Amino acid sequence: MMPSAAARSLTGWLLVAPLVLVLVPFFVAPILMVLAASVFETDGFGGILPGFTLSNYADQLSSGLTFNLYYETVKFTVLTWFFSLLLGFSVAYFLAFHIRSKLLAIGLFLLCTVPFWTSNIIRMISWIPLLGKEGLVNMVLMRAGIVDQPLEFLLFSGFAVVVAYVHQLTIFMIVPIFNAMARIDRRVLEAALDAGASRFDIMRLVIVPMSKSGIALGSIFVVSIVMGDFFVVKVMSGGGSASVVGAFYEDISVLQYPSAAAAAVLLTVVLVAVIGLILRTVDIRREITR
Repeated sequence: MMPSAAARSLTGWLLVAPLVLVLVPFFVAPILMVLAASVFETDGFGGILPGFTLSNYADQLSSGLTFNLYYETVKFTVLTWFFSLLLGFSVAYFLAFHIRSKLLAIGLFLLCTVPFWTSNIIRMISWIPLLGKEGLVNMVLMRAGIVDQPLEFLLFSGFAVVVAYVHQLTIFMIVPIFNAMARIDRRVLEAALDAGASRFDIMRLVIVPMSKSGIALGSIFVVSIVMGDFFVVKVMSGGGSASVVGAFYEDISVLQYPSAAAAAVLLTVVLVAVIGLILRTVDIRREITR
């Protein structure tokens, strides 16, 4: 006996009920609270005055500091995305196509995750004795005669910020790209070779297009994490650089909640727009299920 439409509808609601019970209190409600706070006024002493005003958004959008902060954030995001994609794609390609044993490939893939068993803070701080003026890198360069004096840009600079981000986030590129490459039928590559395609052509016309779902997923992870972080920028730049998140964290520390909420909403809109642009390049659901 076929179930009625009402029974099917009830079954569907019961299936999504656990997800709704998690998303509403822990995701939807906080976003609505931040959105509401962004249009409230403040008394300047940490109090929030209920009402409706767009002055918080006007202050954010008319401030030159806001655009400078977004420039710094976007700069670190693009550089981190580029280098993590370059490294992640190379590692995933090596594991997927140059390691013939699947067991060994999986073992090496898991080996890539070993550094991530420790705290992000520990892994970030570990770069300080390496990149400092008297660190290992400068010591090796000076003893080899490559430089006469320590390189100061290695630590507490934008370079150090990008290095720390790439170190932390490359794994988020490796995982989805390796998963996408592992699903490529090797007979397609053999057919391309038989047709006279060069290895560069195979990479450009076969492997990269068939790995675009992994590239898109990895890009979403990296972009969202970098744009939503401020601690790495604060520590590794030595205070020489700032970020959007760092700015409204400072607003929160001085109890300027409406201003911080408006900045958070604007950043969310920008991040959603960036992710939307990434998703326009590939239908991830179709690529994953094919």
